[in-house]
Amino acid sequence: MDLLNYIEKGGAIVYLLIALNIIGFTLIFWKFFTLLQKESLSRKILQKINLTQNSDTQIEYEIKKLEFGLNFIKNIASIAPLLGLLGTVIGVLKAFEAITENGLGDPSIFSTGISIALITTIAGLIVAIPHHIAYNYFIGVLDELELKIKKETNERL
Repeated sequence: MDLLNYIEKGGAIVYLLIALNIIGFTLIFWKFFTLLQKESLSRKILQKINLTQNSDTQIEYEIKKLEFGLNFIKNIASIAPLLGLLGTVIGVLKAFEAITENGLGDPSIFSTGISIALITTIAGLIVAIPHHIAYNYFIGVLDELELKIKKETNERL
């Protein structure tokens, strides 16, 4: 069976997961290329820092601005498995409905529901895993950048 058949069998939930995946990966690529220039970012932030005021607050504010979009990536990582689970429940429900209507004589009667359950579970995990990894990576990069800027600011004092 090809990928399009799996997507079609998974139904609306898989289409929703694909949409979330496209949005999420757009944000991931944007963040990756933005944060790739860590050195120039740290120089820009250091230039904005006013040493006469509370520099830690200023640094945290600048880092917070760089975190824009990360909550959406985190939400996709959290919601995708739940959407997959919702598809699982719907698929199992369809399988039981088929059993109720037709009995247990022919296993192919309820295999469609089980198929939906497995497809949506897989799709949810496929979407969630890279988003979770990307979110943790970006948070680590920003934490490292914040520490570096604070260290350089303290050295300038």
